[in-house]
Amino acid sequence: MILLRSFLFWFLVTLLTIPFGVALVLLTLLPLRARFFVVGLWRQGFMGLARWVLGVKMVVKGRENIPPQPVLVLAKHQSAWETVALQEIFVPTVFVLKQELLRIPFFGWGLAALRMIAIDRSAGKEALRQMLEQGKDRLTKGIWVVVFPEGTRVPPGQQVRYKPGAAYLATKTGTPVLPVAHNAGEVWPKKALLIRPGTITVSIGPAIETQGLKDAQVNGAVEAWIEGEMRVLSPHRYPLAAGGADAGPA
Repeated sequence: MILLRSFLFWFLVTLLTIPFGVALVLLTLLPLRARFFVVGLWRQGFMGLARWVLGVKMVVKGRENIPPQPVLVLAKHQSAWETVALQEIFVPTVFVLKQELLRIPFFGWGLAALRMIAIDRSAGKEALRQMLEQGKDRLTKGIWVVVFPEGTRVPPGQQVRYKPGAAYLATKTGTPVLPVAHNAGEVWPKKALLIRPGTITVSIGPAIETQGLKDAQVNGAVEAWIEGEMRVLSPHRYPLAAGGADAGPA
């Protein structure tokens, strides 16, 4: 049943993505807000298919922590699911992503039309400059900016070093950051075609003010909150050490 559901889901998502990718390219002359409206229809289709075909549902904790104005969202990255689902919570949204994604037919064309913050990861300091310039522009226009500080999808229960780029953007613009944890990887594994039914919990933490803080302080505060919350969302991934102390990620 999981095989059949997953195949049907990806087939329908492909059929959905092709016309919307073309439409977004054709609508590039329209205001950006109009393009976000169009992608919102695609997002609703994607999430609807995930819910009714796959049986994947979403629960959101901490909505009261969402500021009234767009800020930087620093989120856990476990699967492809959150790249769509977070757009339902933070509207409108752009992501910081690698330039190579823009070359994917239809899907990448849509990303380019939405003015995602695409950076060349091999460019070093130039990549930081690109992110700062584009990130400041999007925030000024009232658009949420989502960054995955781990830089890649990480399986549940594992942890990698949080990259400093997002904290750099936050301190240089004086923008608060909103930490977000979730357990999407429990049902939607990294690079997996087979997806299990289940409920994904997205947990939004209190906004962290960044003015007067150093990049490392912001990064540390975000990492501490997200990784602490992961132990609440997926406690079975973090076995207790002798004496009851948390053993941390494997």
